[in-house]
Amino acid sequence: MLSSHITVITGSIFVGMLLFMEIGRRIGRYRLADERSESGASFLALEGSVFGLMGLLIAFTFSSAASRFDTRRHLVVDEANDIGTAWKRLDLLPVSNRNALQEKFRQYTDSRLEIYRDVSDAGRVARAMARSKALQDDIWAAAVAACREVPSPATTTLILSSLNAMFDITTTRTVAAQTHLPWVIVSLLAVLPLICALLAGLDAATNPQRSWLRIIGFALMVSITVFVILDLDYPRVGLIRIDTFDRVLIELRNSMQAGI
Repeated sequence: MLSSHITVITGSIFVGMLLFMEIGRRIGRYRLADERSESGASFLALEGSVFGLMGLLIAFTFSSAASRFDTRRHLVVDEANDIGTAWKRLDLLPVSNRNALQEKFRQYTDSRLEIYRDVSDAGRVARAMARSKALQDDIWAAAVAACREVPSPATTTLILSSLNAMFDITTTRTVAAQTHLPWVIVSLLAVLPLICALLAGLDAATNPQRSWLRIIGFALMVSITVFVILDLDYPRVGLIRIDTFDRVLIELRNSMQAGI
């Protein structure tokens, strides 16, 4: 599962940082023992630049992941609103056409909920998406046929425009769900902490005793931050989820029961 991959990545960063800090410390101790070694002060600008770059990368990726999380959350509500609006406008159609369309709406809403019920099963998601697309075609064809029996052009415009919005939001949600951090940036999130850990180990070489609290604290905080960034970027599989917002679509589906 993707969630286990995120855990493995962040766990590897944590262990790697501890290892690189120890390597850096040993290199630093060797340099201190060598009378020809350069002064540590000459590398302060370089170290500051690398640490600053890591801070900027973390800030940028966290902001980007949080923004995408909010966008996906709002899209769930937007889709529920679009389906609800189209459902209510079916009342403008004759009863003889309305009942069949309402039943297709129930099936369509079920298929939309099925897509996001368990995104780890790619085969089931693909089947649910295909079913949604087929139901879209059926709903559109039935609505166009029903609108031909309605004398008012305004009614036709209201119904078809709401259906168009209901269908368009599915593409928007699909693209949003597939948009994640580029692999190059994820690679930098893994590599830069290791480089910073190596530099931190070099600086710590002047102290003959290891400060385990600082070593573990530094590695732990960076690893947790990277975990949160990746977890935010995959809100259907990790600890931070948007599944609770599907409740608005579930409540809409419940309101579609016959006679309501």
